[in-house]
Amino acid sequence: MQLRPEQPPDAPAIGSLIAKAFADNPHSGGTEPAIVRELRAAGALTISLVAVDETGHVVGHIAFSPESIAGGGGRWYGLGPISVLPALQGTGIGGSLMTDGLARLKALGAEGCVVLGEPAYYGRWGFAVREGLVYPGVPPEYFMALAFDGGVPRGEVAYHAAFAATT
Repeated sequence: MQLRPEQPPDAPAIGSLIAKAFADNPHSGGTEPAIVRELRAAGALTISLVAVDETGHVVGHIAFSPESIAGGGGRWYGLGPISVLPALQGTGIGGSLMTDGLARLKALGAEGCVVLGEPAYYGRWGFAVREGLVYPGVPPEYFMALAFDGGVPRGEVAYHAAFAATT
């Protein structure tokens, strides 16, 4: 398996992969492929990595995009979505994408990253609920942050407008 930045010809495979990865997720509204498509169109995919198998097929993907924090917050990014083909979930592809993606984000000078997701999974990389950092409308135990250097800002997080994509 190889990890690399997405290339323009990867876009259809990424969309298909994301749709398959989230098809049976009870917390998904099915908008994840549209979110990545809209982030790409807006030039807001700060990092978009793919995992490619030995045959050249895209089997995993992770995206990071800029976020804003009311009251200031510097260079913070949102993680998501992260996707792995259902048949390959649990094989370490997602973990490799996470580790590589977070290292690249930090190397870009990011101050931190937020994610909305499963605490047991994202906690492995140091993500945790941070007092005073909120994302409205979701159970607070599922909104977590990881600071690379320094503290975690306080305020309400707003994801990029692409996260409102519906189809």
